[in-house]
Amino acid sequence: MASFELSEEYQDLSNTVREFADEVVAPVSAKHDEEHSFPYEIVKQMGEMGLFGLPFPEEFGGMGGDLFALALALEQLGRVDQSVAITLEAGVSLGAMPIYRFGTQAQKEQWLPPLASGQALAGFGLTEPEAGSDAGGTKTRARLVDGEWVINGTKEFITNSGTDISTLVTVTAVTGLTDREDGSTKKEISTILVPTSTPGFKAEKAYNKVGWNASDTHPLTLKDVHVPEENLLGEQGRGYANFLTVLDEGRIAIAALGTGAAQACVDLSVKYAKERHAFGTMIGKYQGIQFKIARMQARAHTARLAYYDAGARMLAGKPFKTQAAIAKMVAGEAAMDNARDATQVFGGYGFINESTVARHYRDSKILEIGEGTTEVQLMLIARELGL
Repeated sequence: MASFELSEEYQDLSNTVREFADEVVAPVSAKHDEEHSFPYEIVKQMGEMGLFGLPFPEEFGGMGGDLFALALALEQLGRVDQSVAITLEAGVSLGAMPIYRFGTQAQKEQWLPPLASGQALAGFGLTEPEAGSDAGGTKTRARLVDGEWVINGTKEFITNSGTDISTLVTVTAVTGLTDREDGSTKKEISTILVPTSTPGFKAEKAYNKVGWNASDTHPLTLKDVHVPEENLLGEQGRGYANFLTVLDEGRIAIAALGTGAAQACVDLSVKYAKERHAFGTMIGKYQGIQFKIARMQARAHTARLAYYDAGARMLAGKPFKTQAAIAKMVAGEAAMDNARDATQVFGGYGFINESTVARHYRDSKILEIGEGTTEVQLMLIARELGL
């Protein structure tokens, strides 16, 4: 990894997923996008390929790989369909990974095998109308009553929470208050496993989004939801802190997805610039187009190096929080900037929803928002600099 050249095993995985993305995912992407329909058939095949189990041990139904392998798969899927890529990313990083990192042996044995096989999906219920990056705004409450957690609250923008195969949402909730030295109180936030079949749990109507139209995203309502006391995930009061750890890893995955989207815009623009003629020659002969595409390639290349570096540090057991934040920010901006420039290269054809660059234009904006906004990444980077 020091030279950023992939090992044979990693390269084989990348090639396999690239072939799957081009031959299986791409042909149906426009249809699912237009219909806002969830790609169950694609998810099933990704599960059979072992993609949902890539970073988990075989004892829990996984493939025994690592999170960098997942990132490589996400880059290739992100080229052709960001909705499919985020379904995999959220299913693993937000759905299954918290259970693997912080769950009891019993919780892992119960929940991980179906999640690792892609037969089931899980979501992470963090964001609320007044809380997301600001954990202090969390209003969802969970009280321990007669051996059960009783949960009341609402969540917003929760991925993979309302499909036919969604079986679980891990919910952050205030489980107590602690006194501070200055006389104020601090919210004790814990994470609790809530099966979607639990009475009182409801996935509300799906959002009508700008992009990621084939990804499942819902607001959630929890009204007197009762789950067993043993559904507490990790130590009580450590829920938000544990989730921040998971987010650091997830940012590498999101960066890989963004890199794939950025690279796709380059590849599509190069192909179009060689085919499209104007004023007697192909438009790729004009320096204005050449420079635009060259800058797009530089962005994609930089994004890839950034997530490779963060991934290498993660695998080596070194600190990688700042590198993950940089990678997430750089890749998200590369995807958005490249989508805008690709649309310009394509002209009117780039403004037609059926075109792949138009889909990337709509899809890529969320990469600067979801799983930590660009501003949050800048805060993390500045904090590391001692500012």
